[in-house]
Amino acid sequence: MENIGIRPARPAELAAVAGLRWAWLVENGSEDLGEPDDFVRHFVAWAEENARTHHCTVVVRDDRVIGMAWLAVVQRVPTPRAPRRASGDLQCVYVVPEARDGGLGGRLVRAVLDAARELGLERVTVHSSSRAVPAYARSGFEESPRLLQARITRA
Repeated sequence: MENIGIRPARPAELAAVAGLRWAWLVENGSEDLGEPDDFVRHFVAWAEENARTHHCTVVVRDDRVIGMAWLAVVQRVPTPRAPRRASGDLQCVYVVPEARDGGLGGRLVRAVLDAARELGLERVTVHSSSRAVPAYARSGFEESPRLLQARITRA
């Protein structure tokens, strides 16, 4: 039986998480990414600087990080009945190719949703590829007729 764990990322694992992000970008056709070592340094610094708002959950097999998902927490404008409000955005869900199709992605997403519940978030959104929509639906995500987006283009 495999030794699989799903838990918050530890600071010492952020370089491995950066490697997963790099792999995701390469797998999805990104080009001109620069040097991997430069990206890893930047990513680790970014993750440390944003640890209060961006929570990383990892899948670990033995001692190797093989999956990640990020929960970006955004504070919302208070109301009289809810003076402390927040919502979340699920980002960068990735499991290494050799560990896919065994339910780890779903377990990872459910762990992030459990963390969102513990934080008292009102909702969690996700921007998904069309291929991944059924997987998110299995974890409880559903379409919303009120959630809109505006694409911002650079001038």
